[in-house]
Amino acid sequence: MIERSLGTFGWVEFVQCILVSFAMFFDAQQSFITIYTDDYPTWHCTDSTTCNSNSNICKIPKSSWSWEGPVQKTIISQWNLECASSFITGLPQSSFFIGCLIGTFALATLADTSLGRKNMLIISSLSMSITSIIIVFSTNVWIYSAFKFLIGFWRSSIGTCVLVLLTEKVSTEWRFTVGIVEYFCFTLGYMSLPGVAYVLRFSSWKNVYIWTSIPAIIYSIIGYFFVTESPRWLLMQGRNQEAIAMLKGMSSEENADLTASLLLNAPPKQKASVFQLYSSIAKLFERSWALKRMVAIMVLGMGIGMVYFGMPLAVGNLGFDIYLAVVFNALMEIPSCVATYFLENRRRKPSILAFSIVGGVCCVMCVVVGSGVQGIKVGLALTSFFSACTAYNVFLIYIIELFPTSVRNTTTSLVRQAIVFGNIFSPFLISAGRKNDVFSYGVFGVVIMLSCVTLLALPETKGQALCDTMDQQEKKDKLCVV
Repeated sequence: MIERSLGTFGWVEFVQCILVSFAMFFDAQQSFITIYTDDYPTWHCTDSTTCNSNSNICKIPKSSWSWEGPVQKTIISQWNLECASSFITGLPQSSFFIGCLIGTFALATLADTSLGRKNMLIISSLSMSITSIIIVFSTNVWIYSAFKFLIGFWRSSIGTCVLVLLTEKVSTEWRFTVGIVEYFCFTLGYMSLPGVAYVLRFSSWKNVYIWTSIPAIIYSIIGYFFVTESPRWLLMQGRNQEAIAMLKGMSSEENADLTASLLLNAPPKQKASVFQLYSSIAKLFERSWALKRMVAIMVLGMGIGMVYFGMPLAVGNLGFDIYLAVVFNALMEIPSCVATYFLENRRRKPSILAFSIVGGVCCVMCVVVGSGVQGIKVGLALTSFFSACTAYNVFLIYIIELFPTSVRNTTTSLVRQAIVFGNIFSPFLISAGRKNDVFSYGVFGVVIMLSCVTLLALPETKGQALCDTMDQQEKKDKLCVV
């Protein structure tokens, strides 16, 4: 009956879908903003007697060269980090990913228990945006890295809450479609970043943070008043009347039947204790199939996520115009969304495997080609990113289908935690990759291909309705095996 009541998809549902998904616009900006704020600016010689275009600026006097544009263009030029180690220059973005890792663990289960999907989304989006404005007061790379940690901490739940909230508010028929809307909003946010950075290219890196944060704060306020909660989550919390009010489109007889069913079977509303807040994690350890599935999907996510997030951050290593490189990368997300749409009726496992292998092979080929033929290397990098995007999009839907409502936000968050864990090392690999592509593209390619082995331990989920409890999921899996 819940599936039947969610079957219609009109203008109200469409507006809700856009409202929820637009959080990913700002999430994308914060995820990739360091491409510009932490970049190595170009420089020129001011004294031809001691400096030339091939000079190492770390081995010549500071007075013999100068940055192109304002000194405060990026944190590298403002804080004199041009000769700093790869650890120092990679620390801010790694701190961001560490914040995501810890934030996912700390905040994930709150969306399954006390706060719910909507409140967690609004709190995360607002806190991320406010911290992103405060970061402009940083006076050195250490304080800056601490704020990047906080931005990552608050940002960690946005993607999960958006995906779970979207898919739980529609029927199986529309699940894949609303997922693509989320990816498209993320793509728009990514595509807007080079435009913002280009307009502000002659000003401080701080302005990039300010002009991407203010709209996000406005969005959070609008979302608080107009975004609605997941009816499935309301039912699991025993808030039956609220859930029924949201399940429109049923006849009076169906409404009465659903109400009676809920009164008999739905769990009672309970006060959340400290232990109950994290009880959804314990449910995963109580059943061997859930734990096995969780480990397999986390390893797979680590491999796919390393390429999906690593390739955009490594565009500076291509030796190509950094504004055009990001635009080309972002444009690859559009055909990826289209490809994902046409994969709706295809099996999940073969789709993920095929695109992951293509992405991994193209990464390795970037190392083989090297910088000798720049056009081919850029083409391979774009193909790799397109393949990783498509695999990642299908992968996120696959996670939703693998676990029931009672633990869905928690499991999705834990998988994202694994993705983030893999990406903690990406900034250091990218910094090392400026000298040797093996450390960046080579590692990315090998990791994503090896991670696909875990698909052998996971079931196929195409066309299956979402379950609400662990018992329902277990029974459905046994029926599928039989």
